[in-house]
Amino acid sequence: MKTLPPIIQVGDVLLSSEILTERFCCDLSACKGACCIEGDAGAPVTLDEIAEIEDCLDTVWGDLSASAQAVIDKQGVAYTDQEGDLVTSIVRGKDCVFTYYEGCCLCALEKAFRAGKIRFCKPVSCALYPIRAKKIGEDLVGLNYNRWEVCKAAIEKGKALDLPLYQFLKDPLIRRFGEDWYAELLDTVRELKAQGYL
Repeated sequence: MKTLPPIIQVGDVLLSSEILTERFCCDLSACKGACCIEGDAGAPVTLDEIAEIEDCLDTVWGDLSASAQAVIDKQGVAYTDQEGDLVTSIVRGKDCVFTYYEGCCLCALEKAFRAGKIRFCKPVSCALYPIRAKKIGEDLVGLNYNRWEVCKAAIEKGKALDLPLYQFLKDPLIRRFGEDWYAELLDTVRELKAQGYL
């Protein structure tokens, strides 16, 4: 098999080739939702997403911890982190304010969305995880695979299912970049397989 280039371009998106090669499937029974409560900053959000989240606050408020409610009352649903990015507010320097516990850590926004109470699911950066998106200049977006110890079980489950990361994250990738872009990604994968890269 040929060596795959480290970066693959699909439209105006530059993807780490690991997104095509890595097998991945979240395993909440193993990780307990650690990606929502570990780390030193909240999830990246856009101004539009902040407005959507604020519109949902009354609906999800009862699912939030008293500590989370206090943080939101003090600084709002988001803040600017040390790198200058807008991110969701966090509790005690790590937990996203929208976490709640039901056997494991879950998202109050996603819970309300799945129950049909709100139209906004959760920030696209959360839905895309472990892919991280970064704007490159004016016209390009870079997608990188964020390898993290807490996702070890997801890698094992993905390998057992033979489920590539880009397929596991099909819906959020379409949400972020559109169906036409995802179809172009699948065409690119087919071409790389035909050329002996995958």
